[in-house]
Amino acid sequence: MDIKSLAQGRKITKEKCVENPTHQEIRDVLVAAGFKVGVENKLYSRERSKEFLYRGRIRVQFRNDDGSLYNSDFPTRDSIMHHLGEMIPKLKSRQNKGAGEQPQQNIGSNKGKGKGKGRR
Repeated sequence: MDIKSLAQGRKITKEKCVENPTHQEIRDVLVAAGFKVGVENKLYSRERSKEFLYRGRIRVQFRNDDGSLYNSDFPTRDSIMHHLGEMIPKLKSRQNKGAGEQPQQNIGSNKGKGKGKGRR
């Protein structure tokens, strides 16, 4: 868990943060907000897992070529971050995760039942 304060480099307050957002979730929210979004296949060098889920860098067109805002609803990078923190928990994939984890645990708990004496 990250314990940085805003003064130490935290981007937004903990209350508005999302736990482990994926690049797919970020992309979905930004596309729905009307941004042009590009996903690059990048990996943070200190990331222990090399899985596809942890890969990806999001590139957002924040301004037009003439310097004007691309989307006037989001005048700053912080406003985009706050929007992500607000909308990612509302995604269907986030709402189903809590319900989907419990049945999987029940399936795994039945492994020991029904076994015989085994090999001699």
